[in-house]
Amino acid sequence: MPSYRVFRLKENFRAHFRQLPHLSGIAPLKLKDYVEGVETAATNRYAAWMELKNTNDPLLVGDALVEDGSSVYVVKFVGLEPAEWIVPEVKPAEASTEPVTA
Repeated sequence: MPSYRVFRLKENFRAHFRQLPHLSGIAPLKLKDYVEGVETAATNRYAAWMELKNTNDPLLVGDALVEDGSSVYVVKFVGLEPAEWIVPEVKPAEASTEPVTA
């Protein structure tokens, strides 16, 4: 049975997420906008959603489910849609342009 890790969208980003238009395709998510939450086991992502629905902390629009550390799904008004974590680009260290004095 797959396990699902819940990532809760930080409250200050929730209103903005709710106002975004629904677009098809894979939704880009920034890990820095989320707080890692509980883990649950379920037969599929919708079973995990239903299991958490009956708790004091249900999944809300904008929250993310990560299936076994690989597949990411975001909760939208229309259901659980595929998503992916955006990995920030690492800029190479710039060489010092100052002359070296001895």
